[in-house]
Amino acid sequence: MTETNRIVLDPAICHGKACVKGTRIPVSVILDELAAGHTFDEIVDQYPTLTRQDIVAAIQYASLLTKERVETLP
Repeated sequence: MTETNRIVLDPAICHGKACVKGTRIPVSVILDELAAGHTFDEIVDQYPTLTRQDIVAAIQYASLLTKERVETLP
């Protein structure tokens, strides 16, 4: 099941960067945290408005981008 419905692109939020729905946390921040070696639990502790599903959604969104195709999110 895809979780990308948790990711939004809104020009009025974070200059249109992909963010977790209902937050101002960009997907790039989550990916940076993962790349730095932080666990899901550490990220959720640092950003309490996030859930594990939000982190999975960020990874899935990034995966879509690497497939070099355009996806329209609701």
